[in-house]
Amino acid sequence: MQTDEDDTGSMDPNRGKAEALAADDESLFAQVAAGDRVALRRFYLAFHRRLHRFLLRVTHDPQLADEAVNDTMMIVWQQARTFRHESRVSTWVMGIAYRRALKALEAQRRARAAVDSERDRHETLAAGASGAEDLLAAAAERGDWLGRALAELSDEHRLVIELAYYVGASCEEIAAIADCPVGTVKTRLHYARKHLHGQLEILQGIAPRRPGVPS
Repeated sequence: MQTDEDDTGSMDPNRGKAEALAADDESLFAQVAAGDRVALRRFYLAFHRRLHRFLLRVTHDPQLADEAVNDTMMIVWQQARTFRHESRVSTWVMGIAYRRALKALEAQRRARAAVDSERDRHETLAAGASGAEDLLAAAAERGDWLGRALAELSDEHRLVIELAYYVGASCEEIAAIADCPVGTVKTRLHYARKHLHGQLEILQGIAPRRPGVPS
């Protein structure tokens, strides 16, 4: 049984590592804020992997993730001196990265919509109901139910799921990253989990059964 965090935190080796990493981030960031370009490169290297992994889960596009990482580091360089330290440096950086990713996704969607609208209209007319059923069956056969269910979420709902379960962020940290109240984060988590559960049931229901497996 899990006990109160204050009683167990000192016994958790992962917490000690996280605190040490946060201290390193703060120390390096102070040098960046002082205008040290060498420190900025070290800061970039220290954050690149975790930022890229997070942004890849948000965008599902390696190129957009790379662009968002670079944009984020440019903003960090420009705004480091004005950071008020009301949250951890890593939380502040993640918030910038998330907003850059959303802007990149929106720009990508607008561009694709402009190019593909006419093609999509013709494909929709030609496909009909049977074509839609074929698409659903093919997706179910691939078995990537969780990925499809996540793709059905809004950007805001997918963010809280990604940060909570893949990054391990607390509700307070997610609120700082998404720039919204903690209560909103909890509400989004509730509805995102409910939607995922429903979508997974639907996708599992349409998946073709293997021969010999009873229904």
